[in-house]
Amino acid sequence: MRLRLPGGMHGDSGWLGRVMTAAVAVGVLGTSRPAERWVWFALAAGLAVFLVGTLVMTVRPRLALVLLSVVAVGNAVLTGIPDSNALVLVLVAITSIVVVDLSRSGLRPILAVGIGVALGLAVSRWWFDRSDSWLLTQLMWTAILLAFGLNRRQYEIQARQTRELLVQTRRAQSEQARAAALEERGRIARDLHDVLAHSLGALSVQLEVAEALLDERRDVDGALERVRRSRRLAVQGLTEARNAVAALRADDAPEFADALRTLAKEHEADHAVPVQLTVQGTPVVLGSGTIVALLNAAREALTNAAKHAPGRAIDVKLAYGPVNGSRLEPGDGVRLEVRNAGPTTGTGFGLTGMRERLALVGGTLTAGPDGADWLVIAEVPND
Repeated sequence: MRLRLPGGMHGDSGWLGRVMTAAVAVGVLGTSRPAERWVWFALAAGLAVFLVGTLVMTVRPRLALVLLSVVAVGNAVLTGIPDSNALVLVLVAITSIVVVDLSRSGLRPILAVGIGVALGLAVSRWWFDRSDSWLLTQLMWTAILLAFGLNRRQYEIQARQTRELLVQTRRAQSEQARAAALEERGRIARDLHDVLAHSLGALSVQLEVAEALLDERRDVDGALERVRRSRRLAVQGLTEARNAVAALRADDAPEFADALRTLAKEHEADHAVPVQLTVQGTPVVLGSGTIVALLNAAREALTNAAKHAPGRAIDVKLAYGPVNGSRLEPGDGVRLEVRNAGPTTGTGFGLTGMRERLALVGGTLTAGPDGADWLVIAEVPND
């Protein structure tokens, strides 16, 4: 898309330049002393047309091109009249034509006007019986002013392109800032879900059990124990939130296997279900972002298992390559499997958040039925 900027090709000093050009033309024509009276009228008409052409350059560039071309070629024919100073109108018209915004026409109109001026000078030389040296002098001045005008045109084009580039750069920066804001919102949403969904889900289960114990069995001691466990879960949730922030900020992240072992024991104690953890291979150093992503994946898988298949055993396997059956190349990453008996689910914000977080560290997540079980697999290759 082509940007249209105010002022056409005249930059910030366009009006000032046109006023100064018009002043020069008026001043030089004021020193004219042609013998015939009609020449005065012709010069005045040429000056008037030139002024109109310069006034409409930015709003009607094609009309300005026609008017200025008439001035340049017409006065080129009058330059042979002694003491007419008509050449000044030729020169100022040319310097204005070269900076008219001609869009896609390029330099063709300028070249056409230049040829017309040269022919007009040749006609003037023949009509008014001027010498060859006079014609060469007029052509030289025309060429000099044409070169000056083209140089000015190039400057104006570069200035306009710079302004357009600045506008595009600002627009790109705005889009980049918006994309960064959306990414940050997504990250915050994942963090909230990763921490709160696990803790609040477990807390909800404990409170439901406590309510059932009081309502159905009148078991105050059992309900009190569940309330105490709920309190520990709330404290644990706050600790997990702090640990997640610390892991992302710390230079030395905790060992993933130890953190996963702690998570499995906590889930086993909170939900009274067996959680079997198996670690295979030689542990490798993982980045803090990878550790947080894998821990959150494990936490989400355990929470889903407790919610959709309560009381069913859970098997957690952590494998560092090479691992048989893994899609990772030997020695090229870490693979986490969480398997629970019974159906679970493959939809929801939890799995979406896990996939997004693992994708940020170059990992993948698959979740689905595996026979009668539900299997979640998270894989992250080494950097």
